[in-house]
Amino acid sequence: MARIESVDIFLVDLPPKTVRTDAVQSFERQETPIVRITDSDGAVGVGYSYTIGTGGSAVARLLDEHLAPMLPGREAEDIEGLWRDLMYRVHATTVGALTSIALAAIDTALWDLRARRAGLPLHRLAGGAKDRIALYTTESGWLHLPAQALVEGCQQARADGLRGAKLKVGRPHVSEDVARIAAVREAMGEGWEIMVDANQGFSLPEAIRRARAFEALDLAWLEEPIHADDVHAHRRLSESTRLPIAVGESLYSLSQFKDYLHSGACSVVQVDVGRIGGITPWLKVAHLAEAYNVPVCPHFLMEIHVALCCAVPNSRWLEYIPQLDLITESRLRIEDGHALPSQEPGLGIAWDWAAIERLTGSRSRHG
Repeated sequence: MARIESVDIFLVDLPPKTVRTDAVQSFERQETPIVRITDSDGAVGVGYSYTIGTGGSAVARLLDEHLAPMLPGREAEDIEGLWRDLMYRVHATTVGALTSIALAAIDTALWDLRARRAGLPLHRLAGGAKDRIALYTTESGWLHLPAQALVEGCQQARADGLRGAKLKVGRPHVSEDVARIAAVREAMGEGWEIMVDANQGFSLPEAIRRARAFEALDLAWLEEPIHADDVHAHRRLSESTRLPIAVGESLYSLSQFKDYLHSGACSVVQVDVGRIGGITPWLKVAHLAEAYNVPVCPHFLMEIHVALCCAVPNSRWLEYIPQLDLITESRLRIEDGHALPSQEPGLGIAWDWAAIERLTGSRSRHG
């Protein structure tokens, strides 16, 4: 084992590749905190997380002033112990998005370092359950797009080898959502998987109404229909509809997922490595979901989730939203509608450090 020698923190702003809108917001930009950890043997691990336009500077300050200074001199292999020590250092700000995003940037770097030192790709180091994961797109389903554009985007996605698409819902009247989904279903046929995402935009009565209106359209799931902290409302919704209910991108702790699963309030888990606090808690959530016979279909961050999906047996879908192309030299490999994890040691992400330096808004170093 080797001790941590230095920690570099970068905050990179990435513009979205396309206009992205949902029921409650627009995707302004991806603020990307990147953490590079070097150990005393000279081995390097790189991790990252994200925001969607706000809070990035707060995450960078949290990393710089409170978390990164704890790392130099510690054993890099003590990932579980480090995660817990870091979490308790900022315990007063947990459970919450900013703390989890900061923890995730460090934790993913430590796992990258561990995998590189072991000479193993992440999907094998973390479990090695499978060698590919089915892929669906969200890029063709944004809320501002007219029905014909949704159809054309799905047709292009199928031509590119993908197997399904997520459509944003939350138009002013339920009939508008139904018409948009129905246009895609009619054009794409029964074999094309359709997911829908409300981004927490509905009240419980409206969620029940829309879920029942969507049932005839054979959907894979209804995602985040109600505010994420209302487990009781999600349970009532789940009991009122045949649609699978998906949650997870706005949950920030293992305990929150436990409450949803134990209550029968969801039937798809969308745990996000960047919002749960890293790979360490992500794997715990995935295995917890497996105990409840619930599939894992993670939110966003496809470049790292492809490996995590292939590490666990109960993963079902990977979400295709490319967003690291400006700062990486690697690309997601796709075969027959599936994403394949990298076979390179580590996370499998080849960073373009010249581009990162060019796009970095702030940086700091410890050690």
